[in-house]
Amino acid sequence: MKPRELVVILYLTLAIVFIFLPVAILVQYSFQDGLVPVPPFRGFSLRWYEKMLANRKLMEALGNSVVVGGVSSFAAVTLGFLAAYGLARGRPRHAGRLQFGLMAPLTVPYIIIGLGLLSTFGALGIDRSLLTVGIGHVVINLPLCFAIVYSQLGEHQANIERAAHDLGASDLQALLLVTAPMLWPTLLAAFFISFTLSWDEFVIAFLLSRFDVTLPVVMWNMLNSGLNPQLNAVGTLVFATSIGLVVLVAMLLMSRGGRRG
Repeated sequence: MKPRELVVILYLTLAIVFIFLPVAILVQYSFQDGLVPVPPFRGFSLRWYEKMLANRKLMEALGNSVVVGGVSSFAAVTLGFLAAYGLARGRPRHAGRLQFGLMAPLTVPYIIIGLGLLSTFGALGIDRSLLTVGIGHVVINLPLCFAIVYSQLGEHQANIERAAHDLGASDLQALLLVTAPMLWPTLLAAFFISFTLSWDEFVIAFLLSRFDVTLPVVMWNMLNSGLNPQLNAVGTLVFATSIGLVVLVAMLLMSRGGRRG
């Protein structure tokens, strides 16, 4: 092995260790039999997972996160798909400016978006709830879904859509029966990425929720009372779910790339 290759491998190994070592420690101490998740490791146990599952507040927050993530991701993908299709096929005037406007929220910090939405809902007399959290997650995830779908609307699909129109399909039929099925791996990938971001998001969920909260907010509240081994168990669950969704997205995109090849 050449010295240059050895240096690259060593650098990548150190980078991976630096990124995943804290997560590995969190996962390790989620299985500890001690009362405090700190060294030394005091034997293997599933007691904190049992307590996590028996914790009503945690389980309700977990359900809230799943509902908010699922509904907001579906809305973000749907709106992003329609916007991408309209820009790619309709080619309206000032399409570049419209695209910039749709992508602009990606450059805005979540705290600014959250405060802006909080002020807007307050002015409209809308109480903070899971609905407002979901709307906030649509705002932050729609630009990403739009970008993912827009990048996949190529000319070869436009040709198939024209063929469908020549065979008598309406615009709506071509959209639902031709374009959407061709893009289903991309749409699913956008959905799962959006769900992952919603699943982990804290700032907007904290600002826009009140009584019903999502999992990251409950975890934050638990941290205020000190270290709790249940948090390691919950963190491991969140990490495993996020990794699983990322792997699923990668498989979907690879399958789409393989079909193109």
